[in-house]
Amino acid sequence: RALDRALQKVVQAPGGPPGVISLVRRGGRSFAHRAGVADTETKRRWRPFDHMRLASTSKAYSGAVALSLVRRRRLDLDDTIGERLPALPGAWAAVTLAQALHHTSGLPDYTANARFQADVGANPLRRFTPSELIAYVAGEPLHFRPGSAYEYSNTDNVVVALMAAAATGQSYERLLRTRVFSPLGLSATTLPPGPLLPRPFAHGYAVDPPGPVEDVSEVASMSWVWASGGIVSTPTELGRFIRGYVGGQLFGRTLRRQQRRWVDGHSEPIGPGTNSAGLALFRYRLGCGTVYGHTGNFPGYTQFAAASSDGRRSATVSANTQLAQGRFSPPAFRALRRAFARAACAALASGG
Repeated sequence: RALDRALQKVVQAPGGPPGVISLVRRGGRSFAHRAGVADTETKRRWRPFDHMRLASTSKAYSGAVALSLVRRRRLDLDDTIGERLPALPGAWAAVTLAQALHHTSGLPDYTANARFQADVGANPLRRFTPSELIAYVAGEPLHFRPGSAYEYSNTDNVVVALMAAAATGQSYERLLRTRVFSPLGLSATTLPPGPLLPRPFAHGYAVDPPGPVEDVSEVASMSWVWASGGIVSTPTELGRFIRGYVGGQLFGRTLRRQQRRWVDGHSEPIGPGTNSAGLALFRYRLGCGTVYGHTGNFPGYTQFAAASSDGRRSATVSANTQLAQGRFSPPAFRALRRAFARAACAALASGG
């Protein structure tokens, strides 16, 4: 009931999303909680099998690919950009795979580059290659000595995906299918290059009161976020992924311990409770316990997915507008962050 009330407050907040859905898994059962609508025209509710954009939650999937390859000795956490991707800038050569996964690489974020932002603004449907994304910041120096600080960067996970592809001779998209989607039974999860969403989907909206709500579900090419934010999935499959990922199903306990070497840092947008950063994973400490997962936002969507340490319990919260701290309606984001916490505590609860 507390979670239901929290979700209702999200959609009622100024600038809040038209709809929100939370799936809570505990005791081998899943519980769906919803408020508002997935489509403002038809007024239908959000369903667990509706497709949606995962935004930066996609970074956990690139982490899953990389760690599965480390387990099979195709990659090593100490592999460097210079060793695996010698064509990239020499100033980046000493950055390791672990540092890219940890956001301690110092790599400049291409999405913060003014030229990139201008190009996307001029043509949101433009299809970028990963090399074109990196080219926007190839001439910039590292922001700090690798391993010495934490800074969230979308370039990190583009590099992680390229290192995985270079190590195997396979495309990142194929690695996702063989290393993540197939083992976890994620038949409705994809990495599309263009703007279209599989049907049925929860519509994503730009909400800027007092202006009208604008449907932005399919206005942008996913190629401009690629491995850092382009994955499409459903609430059901997002929960299944995060349980398998956090539980170490894809790469085992030894690597899971290495993944959980925490530094000060938070996911983007910030998750519930006290945040710490691991390898493509964040720890969220709450009064009711601790969960592990990722968040993300993108025009039209905001995501939270987390699981208990053993991967048996999980909580996801998905909203159909972009929200974050300090912008995109801070009051609505504060309500959403409270809903993140309620969902996580519902997953950890001992009741029936």
